Amino acid sequence: MSFTGAQPSAVHPGFERAAIVDTAAIRHNVRTIADYVRPAKVMVAVKADGYGHGALTTAQAALEGGADWLGTAHVTEALSLRRAGIEAPILAWLHTRGTNFAEAIEDHIDLGISGWELDEVAAAASRLQTPARVHLKIDTGLGRNGATAAAWPELTQRAYRYQEEGLISVDGIFTHLAVADEPDRRETDEQLEAYRQALAVAEENGIVPDLRHVANTPAALSRPDAHFDMVRVGVGVYGESPFADRSAADLGLKPAMELRTTVANVKRVPAGQGISYGLTHRVDAPTALALIPLGYADGIPRIAVHAPVSINGHVYRSAGRVAMDQFVVDLGSEDAPVSVGDQVVLFGGESGISAADWGEAAHTINYEIITRIGARVPRIVTDSGDATEAE
Repeated sequence: MSFTGAQPSAVHPGFERAAIVDTAAIRHNVRTIADYVRPAKVMVAVKADGYGHGALTTAQAALEGGADWLGTAHVTEALSLRRAGIEAPILAWLHTRGTNFAEAIEDHIDLGISGWELDEVAAAASRLQTPARVHLKIDTGLGRNGATAAAWPELTQRAYRYQEEGLISVDGIFTHLAVADEPDRRETDEQLEAYRQALAVAEENGIVPDLRHVANTPAALSRPDAHFDMVRVGVGVYGESPFADRSAADLGLKPAMELRTTVANVKRVPAGQGISYGLTHRVDAPTALALIPLGYADGIPRIAVHAPVSINGHVYRSAGRVAMDQFVVDLGSEDAPVSVGDQVVLFGGESGISAADWGEAAHTINYEIITRIGARVPRIVTDSGDATEAE
């Protein structure tokens, strides 16, 4: 379904709840980061359905904003983008024994290689008589994917042999940083040094890639020495800060998602009224409660306590446990100016509430808040630049 018009003043006629995604904000954020890291290229991570914003929506906006590459965790995510008409370079880096490497090669998807995958990718390339484009990954300290320093020499030697046989082309070497969001941590320096050593080993074994890429969003914004040939950015593209002490506005970024609904019920209650499962919260004076029709089935963290919401432009706090479909807000007064149907903004837009505020209430990070918004919440895609919308 698609429609044209201005951004809705509440949710939108026919929608009980929605995540409003502004593609103009995504374009702005990509341009802002690209300007900062130039001449390095920019890969935008659109994995996890574009961090909850919609993979295709984000991919298109990111490319319009100047992204050079797209990144996905899984080949299936990359293939979906190809089926939707995205022709830009895509790298997929997290594989299992069930990954369809042949289809990836046929659809010109670059493949991250940490070790075991190399032989299977080469075999698929041999069957297709088409070379695979690969990026070798070195684990420099994060401890997840990537070849260890001990396994790296053999991996690069094997890659060189396959490249000489015409089965692969090693287009990139990359790693991932563990603590770049904490700029004072020495481990980032250690990881960068380990990466440089890995590049030297690869070169000794005949591998000199066109693309060296290390930096995630925090490193792109704080470590020019980590830019190399390309940066891989995720959360910053969606207008969220990766730093605890700097807001998105501080970084010149615009949040791209606003989560909205309307008040489902309002009622007065006496002092001592318990709220929600477990009765973990009781009001200490007569008050009014508003019912918000979003719950953990929609991605609202059950663990969130005193989380902020904006109702009619005023910030209130949640009370009691988040349930599957709903949670309760204490309005603080029996006569609070809130009625059924009034607009509720959980974060984003002009509310003054950020995904990071919800992350703090739930003892997690803004990344998780935006990516966990469930499928029951429709995405309404807007463009504040030209007022074009599509569901």
